[in-house]
Amino acid sequence: MPTHFIQANTNGRLHAADEPSISPLNRGFLYGDAIYEVWRTHAGVIFTWEEHWARLERSAHSLYFELPLTPAAMLSEIRRTTAAYRERTKNTGELYIRLQVTRGGGAIGLDPALADRSDFVLLVQPCPETSPEKLRDGLVLSLATRLRRNPIESLSPAWKTGNYLNNILCLREARSRGADEVVILNHAGEVTEAAVCNIGFVRAGTVITPPLAAGILGGITRNLLLTKLAAAAGVAAREEVVRPGDFAQMDECFLLSTTKDVAPVAAIDTTRFKLGQGTVSARLKAAYADYARAYVAAYPGQRV
Repeated sequence: MPTHFIQANTNGRLHAADEPSISPLNRGFLYGDAIYEVWRTHAGVIFTWEEHWARLERSAHSLYFELPLTPAAMLSEIRRTTAAYRERTKNTGELYIRLQVTRGGGAIGLDPALADRSDFVLLVQPCPETSPEKLRDGLVLSLATRLRRNPIESLSPAWKTGNYLNNILCLREARSRGADEVVILNHAGEVTEAAVCNIGFVRAGTVITPPLAAGILGGITRNLLLTKLAAAAGVAAREEVVRPGDFAQMDECFLLSTTKDVAPVAAIDTTRFKLGQGTVSARLKAAYADYARAYVAAYPGQRV
């Protein structure tokens, strides 16, 4: 059971998330035959709405199924769901909004033609925040050694699907060693990303992040880093292959995601990184905050 109320919306029906809402024959439940996106709000405004929706469309196209609603119709459902959440909880804080779309239900069997229609489920809860202690002391990461990232040629990590077993098992290994997150390698021994975040490094004042070709999700925050945040922070940024042997040459490390934005990393196993004011990571985080404030001012129509 969740420790706090989560508002759900299944195909337009509003309900508490701990109530049953989909058939056991739903292919998202049976096979992970689903895609999803997560938005967060800043000052009550859905952040980077269009960028996440465009990625959702790419994921749906890659899995060969149709989205059940247009962007405008889905935004209307999100408004209904967030309004119900706020009415139930009286919470006026920032929100986490998760949309999952499945191929649908039907007879048991792998054949996609057995699916009847696409289904959607929206989940709304408080936006998780990195604690002040973790922002100060940094996250601790650990390198996965038992499993590697599934290759692009098998199930591309660029598709944001409901199949997360690779990430879950890698994260489990890191958590068993007391780490907050994991660093996953591909089959060539190159760094890809964490379980639910992209990863970045700073070396001699330059920001480095693994390339898409390493087998990673094209993160929205990662793209902001490369196209806007680094320049705003006055630093260069580029994609570059990173291997574990390179960690010792890196001055800083950080994670990137919609909910964490730019989160400082203190260590990957025994390799430690710089933290605190004056670091490039801190400047990037400040640049992100500036960008979010400007976005809120530019998109008042996305307030929920």
